[in-house]
Amino acid sequence: MFDRIAGRYDFMNRFLSARIDVLWRRKAMKALAPFRPRTLLDVATGTGDMALMAARILRPERIVGIDISEGMLAVGRRKVVEAGFTTTIELQSGDSETIKAADNTFDAGMVAFGVRNFEHLEKGLGEILRVLKPGAPLVVLEFSRPRLPVLRQFYGWYMGWLAPQMARWFQQNKQAYQYLNASANAFPDRNDFVAILNNVGFVHTSFKPLTFGICCLYVGCKRQD
Repeated sequence: MFDRIAGRYDFMNRFLSARIDVLWRRKAMKALAPFRPRTLLDVATGTGDMALMAARILRPERIVGIDISEGMLAVGRRKVVEAGFTTTIELQSGDSETIKAADNTFDAGMVAFGVRNFEHLEKGLGEILRVLKPGAPLVVLEFSRPRLPVLRQFYGWYMGWLAPQMARWFQQNKQAYQYLNASANAFPDRNDFVAILNNVGFVHTSFKPLTFGICCLYVGCKRQD
């Protein structure tokens, strides 16, 4: 499914979110900045938006992005070459549940709008925890359901009907955007996701609603030895 929408994925993200998704990613970079990570893992990297922003803002030595969609990775690799970050960013085919890295490898991890697609959420988060160094942060951006009734109703209409309809107008895969809405609605957001992070073994966990609660920024750290 993601292979089929890869070619217009970035355009549709910017268009459907009115570029607010860029601001959300900047919030994630701000949360990572105090840790000064030199090695970063970007899980469900897609077309590499988070990896590229991290390379520009955080200036780490190495970023490894993994994704199961070769179509998305192909787009991301072209973007990495065009941006001149081929010595910093490496995009690999990979699954969150079987990350090809040794224990305690990365200074930080990040997932932007990808955890809701993990087949086994706790297993994927546990695998990320394994490859983080002690004390390293994980930052997660994910859609959430607004709490104000009027906003929640508008958000449901926009994501459930208008966004898939607009995808069809742009000759995109309407079913893919219907899936994205369904997966966002099924995701255990806010305190429920924080509880899952805690159960997996992350500490100092928190969440912050963004843009009236349409998105949440989650932060957790691997326990120090």
